[in-house]
Amino acid sequence: MLMLESRGARVQLAASAADALRLVDELNPDLLLADLGMPGEDGLALLRKIRDRESARGTERLPAIAVTAYASPGDRDHALAAGYDWHLPKPVDPDELVRAIAKVRKPNAV
Repeated sequence: MLMLESRGARVQLAASAADALRLVDELNPDLLLADLGMPGEDGLALLRKIRDRESARGTERLPAIAVTAYASPGDRDHALAAGYDWHLPKPVDPDELVRAIAKVRKPNAV
């Protein structure tokens, strides 16, 4: 979080998938970084809900990066199939995260 904030990002943390979904609705963020292994509902289900809402509402697609300890090729495939744009295994290299964000973010995002 501090690494992103030091580069000018405004970061909002969510304690659960439900909290993240609420924040996405309220804040209309430029990017979603989500762990796949969350308590209760996982990051795959979270992003499927976000993608379903985008489709139903006709809203712009939220760029999303999975940041996760689930690092096998199959885990990557599941994340991308759920709608993530990028899959970063933990531990995440800060420079790699910045490059991934640059590749997936909205064109007008800061």
